[in-house]
Amino acid sequence: MSSPSFDGKVAIVTGAASGIGHATALALAAQGATVYGADIAAGDAADETIQWRRLDVAEEDGWKALTEEVLQAHGRIDVLVNNAGLVGSYESITDIDIQDWHRIISINQTGVFLGMRSVAPAMLAQESGSIVNVSSIWGLVGAAGVAAYQASKGAVTMMTKNASATWAAQGIRVNSVHPGLITTPLTENQDQAISDDLIAKTPMHRAGKASEVADAIVYLASDKASYITGAQLVVDGGFTSI
Repeated sequence: MSSPSFDGKVAIVTGAASGIGHATALALAAQGATVYGADIAAGDAADETIQWRRLDVAEEDGWKALTEEVLQAHGRIDVLVNNAGLVGSYESITDIDIQDWHRIISINQTGVFLGMRSVAPAMLAQESGSIVNVSSIWGLVGAAGVAAYQASKGAVTMMTKNASATWAAQGIRVNSVHPGLITTPLTENQDQAISDDLIAKTPMHRAGKASEVADAIVYLASDKASYITGAQLVVDGGFTSI
């Protein structure tokens, strides 16, 4: 089976400076897409295949500026990967600081909302487009603590379903990807005991690679997934299967 091609297509990937977002941006570019890597952190200037833009996904004005720039340059937006996110707090509902709650929700949940809201007019006008929202296994199953993260990722799951049902007839596909423990700068900074516990409970007994999640995202974004919308693709080494 041939690899999916993105020749002539234009993609925006958030959280592209590192981890899953970086791997996804590189994979899309390698398959011919014009890729805008958006992140609040600086991108690697050595990645000449990616056009880096600073973006705070929680700010609507930034989204408007980015989409206007892309449309002026290319006249279309074919792919949006809403990947930017953070854990931010491992606290429970009763323990989390309210400011931490708002910060996590604004990035993980509102950022996805604003991304879809910003690219949808262009995709509706061209009657085509693929949106992939990066949720988590914690957007599907429960865990102790991490109240804001779970709330935000659960919202991403349902926003994906809502958007897919709303825009399917207009040619826009919207799907979500749900990683388990993946080796990224985000997870490398968490307590090693948390990672060890997740690995012990994962049937494949290892953490995933960012490239493995990127492959799933690229598949859903491609024409190979032309009859798939509103789906949840889990990339977790079997964690949620038991």
